[in-house]
Amino acid sequence: MAVRFVYTGIGVRDLDRSIEFYTKSLGMELIDRLPARRPGGGANLWSPGSAQLLEFNWYPRSKYRGGNELDHLAFECVDVRKDVDRLAKMGAKVTRPIEVRPKHIVGFVKEPVNGIWIELCEERT
Repeated sequence: MAVRFVYTGIGVRDLDRSIEFYTKSLGMELIDRLPARRPGGGANLWSPGSAQLLEFNWYPRSKYRGGNELDHLAFECVDVRKDVDRLAKMGAKVTRPIEVRPKHIVGFVKEPVNGIWIELCEERT
């Protein structure tokens, strides 16, 4: 059986604030809002140039567990240091020092709405 990864769906604490943070701080675009199959709602977001979608799901009666089931989301960028600083000014918490690895420079922040870790990676030239 051939399968292909299509998107990542994550539970969020506050749908509107999540959309605002990811669109304003990471440049993602809101593709559409999902109709609620039960009380709640959802949204699909996309980063220009990416084949992946990010789906937010919000259910008012669900117990949110602070992103514990998700390790992190990774975003490629041009300047990790600059983007880590920018996200920190927007309320994200820097979780680890920036690392210079053989092929990449990486930085990690914890976003302020849902506590999800975000990796920023920059290819070394």
